[in-house]
Amino acid sequence: MEQPTLSTEVILTHPQQTIGNVQLDWSPQPGSYLDLDGKTYAVLERHHRYQLRAGRYQLHKIALYVQSAPRPLERSLVAGRWVLGDVSCRFNAQSELIRCAVNPEGPCEACQFYEQSV
Repeated sequence: MEQPTLSTEVILTHPQQTIGNVQLDWSPQPGSYLDLDGKTYAVLERHHRYQLRAGRYQLHKIALYVQSAPRPLERSLVAGRWVLGDVSCRFNAQSELIRCAVNPEGPCEACQFYEQSV
């Protein structure tokens, strides 16, 4: 069965401005990446916009708050979600948005702060 498309407003967080309205056939979650007009953006937040129709609220539009970001090369699948960096490191944040506290920009390879997690 084909997934229905939904109108999605893409909003840059800083400076806050709408950078596009697109029809997506997938539901981007925070931490995922979106390519739009040749640029890559990290999804920070997702908001649903509802509209009252015939006495019922129906999902009308999705607003994605994004920031410009390169698509990371170091990702690991942990418990069904993608996290940045080397998850075997003690300092890994286990986050889709930030790699770690001591070396947030990365890369993890040959990082001087690497410590094996226990």
